[in-house]
Amino acid sequence: MNQQILIIGLGQFGMSLARTLSDKGVEVLAVDRRKNLVDEASAFATEVVLADATEEPELARLQPTRRDCCVCAIGDDSKEASIICTALLRQMGAPWVIGRANNAMHRRILLLVGAHQVVNPEEEFGRRFANRLLNRHVIADMPLGEDLHLTELSIHPSMIGRSLIELALPKRFGVMVVAIRRGSPSRVLQPNPKEPLEADDRLIIVSSETALPRLSEGV
Repeated sequence: MNQQILIIGLGQFGMSLARTLSDKGVEVLAVDRRKNLVDEASAFATEVVLADATEEPELARLQPTRRDCCVCAIGDDSKEASIICTALLRQMGAPWVIGRANNAMHRRILLLVGAHQVVNPEEEFGRRFANRLLNRHVIADMPLGEDLHLTELSIHPSMIGRSLIELALPKRFGVMVVAIRRGSPSRVLQPNPKEPLEADDRLIIVSSETALPRLSEGV
């Protein structure tokens, strides 16, 4: 059975999340109190509902306990609404509740009312974009913890024709290569430490954030 995810709030973040999850085969129930946004989501979501999720009877009708995950994506328009909705979802027994925060105080309150996880999309995007500005070889970056990142980057010209053994990236930079993306269409390969790297290769690495600029400068 496909995952079932309830997304409440169809602003820019909620709508993008609902569309992306739907494209990946997830059964998405998209909810908002604005009819134009519900109509827009009806083009791709499994089910859409026009409802005010801060009203307990309306939220209960969405059956949050039956969903694998509930995302309260209510944004800047109402912090109070996002707090009420998150608290109600937990009180109803939703198994996994993710709240969206706009600042540190909002995040603390969402955690206090029971959110299992809190995200700040603008803050996370800003961090990732800063990494891409400072490290031009970075294609994608995902934090794994406080100072651990999974990063995909194109190889530096000085790496072409050299093997991972020669480059000694773990010893020199604290970088672990977990996969190589190669070819067109691209294939993700298990790295062969003795095989020379090719010009269009992309490395998928696990490292600290501080290792990225050192890797770019010191190969």
